[in-house]
Amino acid sequence: MNLFLDYLTVIALFAFVALPAAIGFVRERRIDRQLRDAERGEAARTESYSAARPYKVTRRSYPKGWAKA
Repeated sequence: MNLFLDYLTVIALFAFVALPAAIGFVRERRIDRQLRDAERGEAARTESYSAARPYKVTRRSYPKGWAKA
C-alpha cells in the first residue's frame, strides 16, 4: 500500500507542476491559430465580433531578443 501511495504522490506532484505549462501551451496554440487566421484575412473561428470587424496583424522582429545587452 505504501508503494501505491508513493506512486500516487509522485503522479499528483507531477500533475501539479505540469498543469500550468500544459494550460499555457494550449493557450499559445489558440493565440497562434487566431493570428494565422487574421493574417490570412479569415474570420476567427471562435469569436463572433472579429468576423464583423477584421483586423490586420503586423509582426515585429526582435533580432537581439528582449534583454538589452
